[in-house]
Amino acid sequence: MDFNVKKLASDAGVFFSRAMQFTEEKLGQAEKTELDAHFENLLARADSTKNWTEKILRQTEVLLQPNPSARVEEFLYEKLDRKVPSRVTNGELLAQYMTEAANDFGPGTPYGKTLIKVGETQRRLGAAERDFIHSASINFLTPLRNFLEGDWRTISKERRILQNRRLDLDACKARLKKAKAAEAKAACEGDLWSDEVEKAEHELRLTQTEFDRQAEVTRLLLEGISSTHVNHLRCLHEFVESQTNYYAQCYQYMLDLQKQLGSSKGEIFSGTFVGNAESTSPPPAAASPPAVAAATLPAVPTIPVVPTIVGVPNTVAESVLNPNEVKPPTSGTRKARVLYDYEAADSTELALLADEMITVYSLPGMDPDWLIGERGNQKGKVPVTYLELLS
Repeated sequence: MDFNVKKLASDAGVFFSRAMQFTEEKLGQAEKTELDAHFENLLARADSTKNWTEKILRQTEVLLQPNPSARVEEFLYEKLDRKVPSRVTNGELLAQYMTEAANDFGPGTPYGKTLIKVGETQRRLGAAERDFIHSASINFLTPLRNFLEGDWRTISKERRILQNRRLDLDACKARLKKAKAAEAKAACEGDLWSDEVEKAEHELRLTQTEFDRQAEVTRLLLEGISSTHVNHLRCLHEFVESQTNYYAQCYQYMLDLQKQLGSSKGEIFSGTFVGNAESTSPPPAAASPPAVAAATLPAVPTIPVVPTIVGVPNTVAESVLNPNEVKPPTSGTRKARVLYDYEAADSTELALLADEMITVYSLPGMDPDWLIGERGNQKGKVPVTYLELLS
């Protein structure tokens, strides 16, 4: 008990001495041991690293999880050392709703088929987002957190110890300075003040040694910030690679979906063009029953079979296959925007440039995957999947 009381009194005396030294320094009444310029630069770089790491970490968390409630929940699970429950992404939830709506409206209807296609793409996008978040959390966020919760705490602890050692050193310097000043004034009591001076010099040597040792320890830790930068640079490259793969996947998924929807749109509207074009042409003088039945179903595009005789040229088929010799119908033409560049395979086709506007229409007997396109004086067949038909 006696030892504890003495230790407590000693600690209280050290604390009081440091508080006095700190206060006098703030008031400009005491000298302060300055660190060398290199050491100060190391301290400034360490503080800057810590501040920017915190900002980058917080904003990356917002990027990966915009919902603040979800972020708080994940933080609590981490502090409780429990596994974060799996959460459905927004894309996966949208895919679920679209699939349920398609089943309700009818998966065989055009709207239902499209909902299923879009929903499947949204599901794939949601899965890609989940993989990206998982990869970014492990390869980027975790190293940043480890630095702030590990290395930086150690650096902060050693810096506080160094600060205390500096205050002790400066307090000893002040006591030695006062003892020497008193010794000079009281020449008759020289022996007494000589002992005080020797005692102050001894304490100064001890505190100087402790300060130098702690300064070296702190310096080594601060110089380790360079290794931290190298590690964070590697993690940053991994984050960029994960993000690049994620956006590349999303782009490919959406490109595939756009092509699927373009093909479906062409199948829907090509039947309408065929029906309009056939309605403006006069009916044949004698039509067989199958031909009449086909004419009553305009929603299903059909290719009329033109009879041929051996040795006799089929002038009707030749006129259909040569777009430059046909004239557009009086009704049934529409405007279309080109989605992708297209190179004509032969003289019957029309080359296309992305985002240009052309006029399109269908002719009796044409393949439903193709339309006749006109651009000024140029005319030729164009694929429906490369077009966005406008009203």
